[in-house]
Amino acid sequence: MSRITTVLFDLDGTLINTNDLIISSFLHTLNHYYPGQYAEPDVLPFMGPPLEESFGGLDPEKTEEMCAHYRAYNHEHHDELVTEFEGVYETVEALHKQGYKLAIVSTKVRDVVLKGLDLMNLRQFFDVVITLDEVENAKPHPEPIQKALLELGSSPEEAVMVGDNHHDILAGKNAGCLSAGVAWSAKGRDHLMQYEPDFMLDTMTDLLKVVGVPTA
Repeated sequence: MSRITTVLFDLDGTLINTNDLIISSFLHTLNHYYPGQYAEPDVLPFMGPPLEESFGGLDPEKTEEMCAHYRAYNHEHHDELVTEFEGVYETVEALHKQGYKLAIVSTKVRDVVLKGLDLMNLRQFFDVVITLDEVENAKPHPEPIQKALLELGSSPEEAVMVGDNHHDILAGKNAGCLSAGVAWSAKGRDHLMQYEPDFMLDTMTDLLKVVGVPTA
């Protein structure tokens, strides 16, 4: 196996805890259009793909309107509902200091991604940020990962994709790089294990061992 030099991260639910915000935004939107039909467990399948895909399956004619409704609520409540995951800042900072090439690969639009990175003071570590705005095809298509690798000057063999959703694991496989699931995924560790990631992280600091950064 080639030495890992490059780490690609999903953002929501992986580096920053947006689960409460996302669930709340989906419930707010779905129960506006379909009153009383959705509870929290019903929202989990919507998490991961781009919004247009999630809402498009319900009513193609109202997809754009529902996305706008979701995003307005999401923006308004972003800073109060987003929290940090233990060990994330320290891990990303350590990787950055050790000279690893780092990128964000997200299915969210760019302004929301940057808002999340800024809130948790993580933007300083990422020269490359690939969002839905930069690609034709979202994860699990390999395009976002390929674009990130191209910008970083890395090959798939030396990279690992880290994420909380099966879209991240499959995108990594489709792009020919390693994949790591995070056990704190809202969908649960067992859900991710079905997609056979190369690694499963119980905490973000486990990533340092995976890539070979010495830990105290």
